Amino acid sequence: QVQVVESGGGLVQPGGSLRLSCAASGIMFRIYSMGWYRQAPGKQREFLARISSDGITNYADVVKGRFTISRDNAKMTLYLQMNNLKPEDTAVYYCNPAPGFWGQGTQVTVSN
Repeated sequence: QVQVVESGGGLVQPGGSLRLSCAASGIMFRIYSMGWYRQAPGKQREFLARISSDGITNYADVVKGRFTISRDNAKMTLYLQMNNLKPEDTAVYYCNPAPGFWGQGTQVTVSN
């Protein structure tokens, strides 16, 4: 049975940082390209970052230079380090560790 659990969200002030984690089980973690997405209220889910099975990364322009995606295959965990957060980063963040599989999401709120 596949389980995908995101964690690490919360309330942070503008300019602050958070690190999201995505623990996945029940999949062959190391073979997949994995990604992070987010969805703000009233908006479509948007792509943020992706990391290939061999560690090649790509980012959406909106987060490039501020967010870093990484993975630990031994721990079967995907990460998203988010720095210099802005109010417009407020959204529910989702990981996509394998085709067709998503976590339940973790809320990130950037506000004073």
